[in-house]
Amino acid sequence: PPQPDLPAAPGALVEDGGQQAAATAAKRSTPMPNYPSAPRHSGFVPSEPSLPPNRGSLTTQPHRGRPSWCPPPAPQEAGARLYPLHALSVANIPNSSRGKSSARSSTVPTPEGLQSRRCKLLEEDSPVLQGAKRQRQRYVTKVGKCQVNLGNIQDKKRFLSDIFTTIVDLKYRWFLFVFMMCYVVTWVVFGFIYFFDAWVRGDVGHQGDPEWQACIENVDGFVSALLLSVESQRTIGYGTRMVTANCAEGVILLIAQSIVGSMIDAMMVGCMFVKISRPKKRAQTLIFSKNCVISRRDEKLCLMFRVGDLRESHMVDAKIRAKLIKSRQTAEGEFIPLEQSELNLGYDTGEDRLFLVEPQIICHVINRQSPFWDMSAESLRREQFEIIIILEGIVEATGKGSRWRPGTAGPCLAAGMTCQARTSYTEDEILWGYRFEPCMSLEKGAFQVDYSRFEMTFEVQTPAASAKELHELKELEQQEHSTLSLYWDHLVQPCALPGP
Repeated sequence: PPQPDLPAAPGALVEDGGQQAAATAAKRSTPMPNYPSAPRHSGFVPSEPSLPPNRGSLTTQPHRGRPSWCPPPAPQEAGARLYPLHALSVANIPNSSRGKSSARSSTVPTPEGLQSRRCKLLEEDSPVLQGAKRQRQRYVTKVGKCQVNLGNIQDKKRFLSDIFTTIVDLKYRWFLFVFMMCYVVTWVVFGFIYFFDAWVRGDVGHQGDPEWQACIENVDGFVSALLLSVESQRTIGYGTRMVTANCAEGVILLIAQSIVGSMIDAMMVGCMFVKISRPKKRAQTLIFSKNCVISRRDEKLCLMFRVGDLRESHMVDAKIRAKLIKSRQTAEGEFIPLEQSELNLGYDTGEDRLFLVEPQIICHVINRQSPFWDMSAESLRREQFEIIIILEGIVEATGKGSRWRPGTAGPCLAAGMTCQARTSYTEDEILWGYRFEPCMSLEKGAFQVDYSRFEMTFEVQTPAASAKELHELKELEQQEHSTLSLYWDHLVQPCALPGP
């Protein structure tokens, strides 16, 4: 019904209120629909007239996504249809211009833009949204890099005792710097010694004197001595500068530089060869699926992921293993951060050794020994752990690995370099009730692998219960079946005819 005009005087307002109360009391005696009384503080938009809400007060039901104290949206223009905060509980009622003007006069003159901006900032700073936006810290990244930084190492002389591995493990920019400085420093040091020897013996001051027997010929300064050092160590030998037999120290100095130069060549060239030929980049062509899946296989709940090799040269003696990284607290109250436990990928049956020619699905059976024995689809969302996958093998281009030779007592290990590829899966990267799509087909007499379907999964019917609950349910069904069979045998046995 349309709202009456607002009275001009307070007395009229009181009279109007008394008339409305009397009319309400008269209406209660007649059979009418049961509408609850309107609350004093309505939860509607400010421009909406006071109307009877649905069951309960709307002020106790704040709108989702907006705090209860935040102001509602700004009123729309005249003639527009405004809706309450809970549009499903109250019917849509058209607005009137008079109600709009009265609502404007009763609202507090606060800037609406500042209030809405303040509400938006507080909504973003809520702990629920902060927890969702916070990025999970991984132990191992998806590309296999370990996120562990070693600090406060006191005994650093251990790195110098293994100088070869220390140089090989350096980054390329530092490795090239060390490589160049090893040669430059020896050239400068021996050049300074040559110049000092020539200056002490007087060869620098007697340049051009045919009667002077020089120890080091044609050395008139430090630059010429440096050139002599480079020519001697690199065995260039242009013939203009040389060490003569007139002094013994010159011969000894030349022998020492030759030996030092050979040692530097052997070490630095060996480090350069190992640095370039390391099979670390071979791991870039070993790929893993982005997600793990959990579904049933052979009536057992299994955790599965897929691995593949992009190169035609295969990995020799490839082996795969998995680690579960999870913090826990012992019964004595000790907290163990990032505890590592083994996931069985078929070690006892030999299924962890792969012939990695085509993409393969690696399966972990969730049994009593598995850490996922008590985990269901609902508890998986509340867990926090990380699964690390490690794939190792010998690069085929560097060696044939372990092989058997006839006439020998055992297998022989040929020269080869081991490659290791790693990845990790967190709890939010495990899909419950999914299975990988096949990516291999038979075409033109050969098997064709379609790597565009490597990551594809499809949903299958999988119970949301844990493997323990499924096992207990299966045992209960077997017990009921055995009980019914015994009961049936007991019923049939008295009916059997007696023997002669």
